[in-house]
Amino acid sequence: MSSLQAWVAEHKLTSVGAFWASAIGASLAYTRKTAPLIKPSLRLIHARMHAQALTVAVLSGAALLHYYDSNHAIDDDEKVSPTTLV
Repeated sequence: MSSLQAWVAEHKLTSVGAFWASAIGASLAYTRKTAPLIKPSLRLIHARMHAQALTVAVLSGAALLHYYDSNHAIDDDEKVSPTTLV
């Protein structure tokens, strides 16, 4: 799990793009199965909207995780190396 987190941290834009593309594909497959009479252009519009909503949710989660990690790192630095001059 930590190797996956390290890869995602290093390749943020690639992972978001891959998630967006997989969300498009999943939405297209789902709507093709459940509503086969919908025109392909409308199906593509719906898939794009679903992918955008999921991507915004993932980016919000990543922002919260980044905020938590950066604050946690600051707290750890203060605990490890207190500088007091006597």
